[in-house]
Order: sequence, then C-alpha cells, then structure tokens
Amino acid sequence: MPAIRDAVVVGAGPNGLTAAVELARRGMSVELFEAKDTVGGGARTEELTLPGFRHDPCSAVHPTGAGSPAFRDMPLDRYGLEWLHPELCLAHPFPDGSAAVLSRSVGETAASLGPRDAGAYRRFVAPFLGKWDALAADFLGYGSVLNGRFPRDPLLLTRFGLDALLPVTWQGKLRFREEKGRALFGGLSGHVIASIAQPFMTAPGLVFALAAHANGWPVPRGGSQAISDALAGYLRALGGTVHTGVEVKRLDELPPARAYVFDTSPTALARIAGLGSAYDGFRYGASLFKIDYAMDGPVPWASQEARRAGTVHVGPTLQDINGALREATVEGRAPEKPFLITAQPSLVDPSRAPEGKQVFWAYGHVPNGWEGDLTDAVERQLERFAPGFRDRVLARATAGPPQLAARNANYVGGDIACGSASGLRLLIRPKLARVPYATAHPSVFLCSSATPPGPGVHGMAGHHAARAVWKRLRGRS
Repeated sequence: MPAIRDAVVVGAGPNGLTAAVELARRGMSVELFEAKDTVGGGARTEELTLPGFRHDPCSAVHPTGAGSPAFRDMPLDRYGLEWLHPELCLAHPFPDGSAAVLSRSVGETAASLGPRDAGAYRRFVAPFLGKWDALAADFLGYGSVLNGRFPRDPLLLTRFGLDALLPVTWQGKLRFREEKGRALFGGLSGHVIASIAQPFMTAPGLVFALAAHANGWPVPRGGSQAISDALAGYLRALGGTVHTGVEVKRLDELPPARAYVFDTSPTALARIAGLGSAYDGFRYGASLFKIDYAMDGPVPWASQEARRAGTVHVGPTLQDINGALREATVEGRAPEKPFLITAQPSLVDPSRAPEGKQVFWAYGHVPNGWEGDLTDAVERQLERFAPGFRDRVLARATAGPPQLAARNANYVGGDIACGSASGLRLLIRPKLARVPYATAHPSVFLCSSATPPGPGVHGMAGHHAARAVWKRLRGRS
C-alpha cells in the first residue's frame, strides 16, 4: 500500500511553491505536481523572440517580492536568487520630456512632483515610513487574523485603511494640486487590473510606493524564473518532491495524502476536486495585451529619467489612465490610447540579452477574452514618448488574452490576477468565508492568487494556505 503523504500540492507557481516549502519546513512530507515542463507559473523566463533574449512572459519586476514576509524568511539567496536594483524604480514621463519618478529616496520622489506637491507626497507617506515590515505583515498578511494571528500594528493598519479607502481618482485630487502626483499614483494603482475609480484602489498604489522606499522595485538576476527555481531548490533540500509535466485532471489521480493544496483557479479546483457549483459565482477580471521586444539598444525615451528607470508608465495623465482602464474593465472594449506598463530589465541585468542589445516589454489592458491585436495602439503610445522606438525593434512576441490563457491555465480569459480585483473583490477572495483557503472538502485547500492577499509574486497566499493546512492537520492529530 502506498505511503500517505502529509500534503500534495498541485501547481508550481510562486504560491504553490511557497505553500509546499512552508509545509516541508514544518517537517511534513510534500509532493508537488506541475502540468508544465518547468516550475514557475507566472514567474518564468523564456526565449520568446530571438536566441539569447530572455523574456519574462508575465511578472518581471517585484516590488512586493523583495519585501515579502514569506520570501524574506527563506534562504532563497542560497539557491540562486539575487535581486538587482535599477537606478530609479519607476518613471512616469510627460509629453514635455519631464517625468515624475518613484525612487527609493522619498526626497527625490517628492521633488519630481514639483514644489506645490512635494510636501503633499511627504505627508502622504510619512506615517508609514520605516514601518514596511509591520505593514507588509498585516496588509499582505490579510487573512492572518482568520488563521489565528492578530495584526502586528493594528493602529498602523487602521491608518493605512483609512487612507486607502478612497478611489484613486478622488485621492489624487484631494492630495495633489498638479498632474504629476495624481498621475504617479494613478499609474501605481493601475497595476491592479480594475477601474481606479473604484473604492479601495488607493491601497495598491500606496503599497507599491512604500515598497519602493523600503526595498526598491528590483528584478531577479537572470529573470523571474530565478524566484521559482530558488523556491523549488529549497523545497527539494527540505525533502520535498517536485514532478513536472504532470497535468492533474481528477483528485483520485494524485497520491493519497492528508491534505491537497491547489495553486489553480477556483473553477479548475472545483472541476478537479468534484466541488460542483462551489465557485460558480466567482468572477474573473479584465486581461491585457503584452508585447515582448528584442531591442537593438536602449529604448529612446525622450525623458532622461525614463532611461534610468526599471519600470516606465505611459499615461500620461490621471484622466488618461482612468479612461483607458475604464474602457477595458468596465465598458468592455480595448482603448485606442492604452495606459502602458513597461519594463526594461536589461538596464541592470546584461545576462538577459546579447551584448549591446536589450529586452523590453509593454502591456495595455483589454477586456477578458478579447481576441484583437493591440500592437499598433501600443507602439503609437510608445512613439509619443520614445520617438524612433520602432526603428530599434529587432523582433516582437505578442500575447493577448487567448495566448496568456494558453500559457497559464490560471489565467482564465487572460486574467493574470486569477480573479476580479474590482472594489471589495480586492479584499474578499474567492468568496466571503472565515478561512478563504479552505473548501467544502475537509482535505482540499486553495492557495492561488484567487485567495488573499491576491495577485503578485510574493507567495503570501501560499504562506497563509499552508498555515491553514497545518492548523487543520494538527487539529486532527
């Protein structure tokens, strides 16, 4: 008779890997199964365009990863993870060649917004400076109370919640007198694929700003695959087993175990585990159209600040950003002038491309399941702020919602957040429950980005799910 494992994990994305590591660290026997030939999920690195150009198909820059309470408690550097920091975390250029910037320095960030708003920015972030560890443990640790832990700093979390409650469109006008500050925060919150006119959307923007001041917006040397490989290496060192190239379609295909942990979409979990209509009300969000570029040199940004930044937002104004996101997430159509999030990891990691060349990517938001081609609209926007951009393109690889869904089964309709983050859905995921990682099946748990604290390569959903599993198994013992 086969031995009964303590835990079997399905899906080797960052959350599945983190859950497996956390359980193995508690002395449990763990096996992990991944459908693809390599681990990674949304944290992979591949040659998408030309030989020698190593691209990140999904996540590339990791402001919450570098300061993740889960990752920082693991010796991932021993398994090859090295964070590299660009000179500037972020630049947000304007048509006149100027830019707002997000720097590790609060002073440099504030100064870039102009004299009328420098003080406003300082006042906005001042209550939270030097307190990232507590804030990250509590905000990224959403669900910790449900798992038997209380906030490390309840007053800090309450202050953050009051500031984060408003839509960005309101907060920007209340806080800042000029466009640079408003646009900077609009772009930061635009990383969550939802209308920034919704309540609670100041929260992600403020988290990303504070993460920059605490830990920067780094990239992993060699690409995002390095995060996944480090987690898998640590898991194996702890005695865990990793199986790749194994697609799980039914629960009875897995080895016998005391607990099964799924880093999958809720609908896939329901299908595999036989949970019926448990997640029929779950809603997926909008998607994006992403282009990975092999470049014959740096992007020719008109803004000098953009040439120094690892991430560049192309808006330019809060009104423009809000309009583009509203079209994609609320009105169900692709914007003619998309808000773009772009990254240029080659600035700090020459291993990503042949000597003198660069990798670069850009994406704009589109409706879930959209099947069109946004290439021309994306490149028209880039040419506005980087004249001559197209002349430096050696090759491009495009991916809209169908291609994104084909790459990663969790991206239903191309939703890379694994569930709508609109309004309260940013906080209540996948549905209102005392322990959101538990399911109707007493031995089955969910740990993907569909659970709190939501999307991002920080492993915290896996961390919390592992704690829920451990408590359940300990109770049975």
